[in-house]
Amino acid sequence: MKIMAVDYGDAHTGLACCDRTQTLASPIGVIDERNFQTCVEKVAAAAVEYEVGEVVVGNPINMNGTYGPRSEKCRMFADMLQNFLEIPVVMWDERSTTVTAHNMMNDVNKRGKERKKVIDAVAAAVILQNYLDYKANLLAREKAKQEEK
Repeated sequence: MKIMAVDYGDAHTGLACCDRTQTLASPIGVIDERNFQTCVEKVAAAAVEYEVGEVVVGNPINMNGTYGPRSEKCRMFADMLQNFLEIPVVMWDERSTTVTAHNMMNDVNKRGKERKKVIDAVAAAVILQNYLDYKANLLAREKAKQEEK
């Protein structure tokens, strides 16, 4: 099953998708949309287009673990998106993903306008890769527990 991640932003929303084996997350694009409702609809359309079975929305939790206004807006986004889709929409902690995305762009020497075009999609890919790694780790632990029995 493919999974799509969303890095929601007021003007630019990054999207990423993984392969069917849920091994590798890749950026798939940025939706440039300031209207909240229209952005939700475009993300829902992308989920259908990419035939995903789950959508992960980045949740910008504060570094101290509290939920601020930005987190609440992302929660509203996820809730509205769920109304458009018949697949699960989950929230995922995205702390430091934008910093990681910027570091990745530095590593490949992408700067200026080139970076601005893709940074949100790269951030979505970081969110998704973290989610995939967590799921794989959880599965491995469950398998190890079963083998112990």
